[in-house]
Amino acid sequence: MTDIAIGRKAPDFALPSTSGDEVTLSQHRGESNVLLAFFPLAFTGTCTAEMCDFTNALDEFREVGSRVYGISVDSIPTLTEFKAKHGIGVDLLSDFKREVCRRYGTLLEEQYFSSRSYFVVDKEGVLKWMYTEDELGQKRDNSELIAELKSL
Repeated sequence: MTDIAIGRKAPDFALPSTSGDEVTLSQHRGESNVLLAFFPLAFTGTCTAEMCDFTNALDEFREVGSRVYGISVDSIPTLTEFKAKHGIGVDLLSDFKREVCRRYGTLLEEQYFSSRSYFVVDKEGVLKWMYTEDELGQKRDNSELIAELKSL
């Protein structure tokens, strides 16, 4: 059970990133909105398309004052290879221990990876919008995600 709810502070976390740094949600407080995009596994069709779509729209996300992070249970070496192979421009975070996925309620326990879920967090660290896909092969369109971020 999670305590995730619209209007409440999003749980902070610290995860290793493909940038080589540790990323925390709280480091963006007062500076930028954040889109957390949990995805099942690197190198799968929909996940690859989604991360490439984020890359293609990075300027649009920046224009609405937002950072985008892809989060999966893959290891940093796997995510680094995935990022390099597909020219992905967003930082990917490794939740290898599945702690953040559990906290955000995205972990599919039987498969041991995350559902495809989105969380929009404002500059104050408050969760403003969330959505989980019904099917792993589905993903939100960037225009919808950017509209949510723009509304903040």
